[in-house]
Amino acid sequence: MAGPPPAPDKVLVIACGMLAREIMAIRERLALTHLVLKCLPAELHFHPRRIAAAVDAAIEQARADGYRHIFVGYADCGTGGMLDKVLDRQGVGRLEGPHCFAVYQGAAAFAAVAEADVTAFYMTDFLCRQFDAFFVRPLGLDRYPELAQDFFGNYKKVVYLAQTEDAGLEQVARNAAALLGLAYERRLTRYGDLGPALARAHAGPET
Repeated sequence: MAGPPPAPDKVLVIACGMLAREIMAIRERLALTHLVLKCLPAELHFHPRRIAAAVDAAIEQARADGYRHIFVGYADCGTGGMLDKVLDRQGVGRLEGPHCFAVYQGAAAFAAVAEADVTAFYMTDFLCRQFDAFFVRPLGLDRYPELAQDFFGNYKKVVYLAQTEDAGLEQVARNAAALLGLAYERRLTRYGDLGPALARAHAGPET
């Protein structure tokens, strides 16, 4: 049996699972009490062709559940404009930018480094926490570290975009750079444009 519809002032954020912890932290910090979070699987990050359809289905379900105000916590994220086609049809806004790594750095900061970062392998707090689960074990690098060159040979540096000052996560990023044979750089970005985007969605939801 379906529950009562959501309050009309609630804003549903349909987001990448990679952003869940950060969105909840921003919600608490900025007291965005009307935001409700629904996360799609983080693994979609590695399958961008599936994102648009997954978001489309989530929006349809949200509307069936009674949500009037919806915001999408994805950037383009490698969909090649397919996500925007869905959102234009649905009348729903999203995070600006090509991907979450640009969102975390902020649009202006990312534009300044985009060319130099073409060969950068980005890591975030989430990817540090999940580095073994998402990269090391699936690629067999725990058993065959020499395969790193095959998988990551086109990269020149690991760039850790840190949302928090966590020595443990930084050590994971440093170890990843060493494992992959890449240079290492850390940028303390915090949440970049994510906070302002959520605040705008909270204050003036898309209709």
